[in-house]
Amino acid sequence: MPLRIGIVGLPNVGKSTLFNALTKSRGAQAANYPFCTIDPNVGIVEVPDERLRTLAELVKPKKVIPATVEFVDIAGLVKGASTGEGLGNKFLSHIREVDAVCHVVRIFEGGDVIHVEGSIDPKRDRETIETELALADLDSVRKRIEKTQGGARTGDKGKQLEWSVLQKIEAALQEGKPASSLSFDSDERVIAREFQLLTLKPVIVALNASEAQMGSLTIDDVKAQMLLPSASQVVIISAKIEEDLQDLAPEEAQMFLLDLGVTSSGLDRLIAAAYDLLGYQTFFTAGPEEVRAWTITRGATAPEAAGVIHTDFQRGFIAAATISYNDFVQFGSEQKAKEAGKMRLEGKEYGVKDGDVMHFRFHV
Repeated sequence: MPLRIGIVGLPNVGKSTLFNALTKSRGAQAANYPFCTIDPNVGIVEVPDERLRTLAELVKPKKVIPATVEFVDIAGLVKGASTGEGLGNKFLSHIREVDAVCHVVRIFEGGDVIHVEGSIDPKRDRETIETELALADLDSVRKRIEKTQGGARTGDKGKQLEWSVLQKIEAALQEGKPASSLSFDSDERVIAREFQLLTLKPVIVALNASEAQMGSLTIDDVKAQMLLPSASQVVIISAKIEEDLQDLAPEEAQMFLLDLGVTSSGLDRLIAAAYDLLGYQTFFTAGPEEVRAWTITRGATAPEAAGVIHTDFQRGFIAAATISYNDFVQFGSEQKAKEAGKMRLEGKEYGVKDGDVMHFRFHV
């Protein structure tokens, strides 16, 4: 399953423009994993990674398969969405199914697009969406409390722990704090995740700026203006610029970005931010049939990485023949890296490093 990110925000803030730019750009670049529409508002997008292209140039495989991210363009939420306003309940249910939330906030002025609130106020807009998500969670938690309290009173240990976690979350939500602000022990966190709370999901704030703003705004300034915590994951992006980039050749697109004072597209930075937020990293498999990027969490062991490919690989894991990406590129091939003593046989305790090129040995 690819990483799933839900794009949320008020109506007319640029969500669909951003979604269209994401899907078009990756569709054009990922010949072996083209953008495919699963739903009218769901798209699978290639994770940009120059290392994959470099490995492919060295190995010359039959296929190149990138890691992917699934973006879900959720219709605009409005004030009152938590109580069903604007079909809010239906849209909120879509958000419960994603791994992370990309909250698009409009900061560009003017244009032909009328703001739903009649004025541009990023702090207000952020708080409107966050309030609706919190109210939806509060309603969900209270319903769950009603179902759980009977079992908790009878002495059921599992229900008592669930009851305790629910009350903890309810108290935070009533104070206007998201569930993500709470500290949970390992058992509590397992239970809390089962609730699929909207305010427990990691959030990237994507600020939709004008071309003029791209060169003048800093993330620190925006965080201060919007009263965002310093640790917040924020990306400044221009959905309109990203859409325009799709009509340019790669070299022209890079020159255009440099003229704006940025080194990479907002879409690439958005995906990189999602990986960082969720603690993801990439390892590779490389052979004559295919070169492929795989996504795992940081700190995953070699058997866990093998399990991403197939559960049998993890169950029957013996060892992982491993070459670091830098060594693979320096020596130009797996064989030459092996001859130089750069291939290692790693066991069950090995923590996979970002960029490792791996072959798994296993028996079933």
